[in-house]
Amino acid sequence: MSAIGAQGQLVTTDVPPAPRPEAETEPQDHPYVGMWVTEDGHIRHELLNNGRYDEARGTRQSAWQGRYRVTGDIIQYWDDTGFYADGQFRNDVLYHAGYILFRENR
Repeated sequence: MSAIGAQGQLVTTDVPPAPRPEAETEPQDHPYVGMWVTEDGHIRHELLNNGRYDEARGTRQSAWQGRYRVTGDIIQYWDDTGFYADGQFRNDVLYHAGYILFRENR
């Protein structure tokens, strides 16, 4: 499913959901490990190198947590509650669920 969001940027992908990873953690080898934040700092999305992510929203720490996998420039998320989402990296920017996130130390 594709959607056009902020500033006409593609924010979701046409990639069908992949099966949820079997392992609780799955080591990741990609250049996107680290903290990603929205321009206003409200959403802070940390991609850990063990295949887990931790997302804070406003003052709510660990609002969403789960597993993720990066394939090329596509990221797929499986939240611990069962929610699935995806996103895309383009020019060192993460487009995810209608949000635009930047590396914390840019």
